[in-house]
Amino acid sequence: MNSTIRRHAPFWLSLAAGIASWEIVGRNTSQAFMVPFSETVLRLWQLVRSGDFLTQLLDSAQLFMTGFVIAVAIGAPLGLLLARVRTLRVGVEPYIMILYATPMVALIPFILSIMGFGFAPKVLVVFLFAVFPVLYNTIEGARSIRPELIEVARSFRSREWALWREVMLPYTLPFIMTGVRQAIGRALVGMVAAEFFLSSTGLGQLIMGASQNFDTGGVFASIFVIGLIGVGLMRVGLMIEHHFARWRQ
Repeated sequence: MNSTIRRHAPFWLSLAAGIASWEIVGRNTSQAFMVPFSETVLRLWQLVRSGDFLTQLLDSAQLFMTGFVIAVAIGAPLGLLLARVRTLRVGVEPYIMILYATPMVALIPFILSIMGFGFAPKVLVVFLFAVFPVLYNTIEGARSIRPELIEVARSFRSREWALWREVMLPYTLPFIMTGVRQAIGRALVGMVAAEFFLSSTGLGQLIMGASQNFDTGGVFASIFVIGLIGVGLMRVGLMIEHHFARWRQ
């Protein structure tokens, strides 16, 4: 019990210090720029009671999950394929690097001009924000597999699919989960950016409306919720990574 308390004490002390700093700075700053933590929580409760907040949250959650799941479903298998087939990786890698280095926000007007408004272009924006961390971490993880493991699997006459299932995927899974945790934050940024610049819906619409009405508490409440969602999802991803990577400990 004491060891558990000591292990988690730095986290809770840091969290308490952050909340206290937020409260103090907010009370000594103009509310046009920042509000205290207590007022942020109060404003969040008011938004929840109004009923609109949960609707906006569900809209954003649907957008986030759709784009994020597609990014993981495409990024992880494609990363394994590119790591396994060197010729394909060499041919495709320049285009991946160009897209990865391109600010995704700059592509939103281009996506708008092609696909218009609607749910699909917003999903594409979230996908583009999230797919590259998964893809790159998967490639690097698969390329770091020791050649001896492949040779042993080949000596037991493992077919290509068995090699993927029993060697490449278990070894690469921790790298994939690292990419997934990085993609969560980027997908949330993409979600808000899509809701800002394409059809205004979800938490992005709530933030824009609060900003236009000088409702600083509403802005901070929405950002606070997005941050909590991101931290919670990344913690879940870390737990999944630890569960499937126990063989490496």
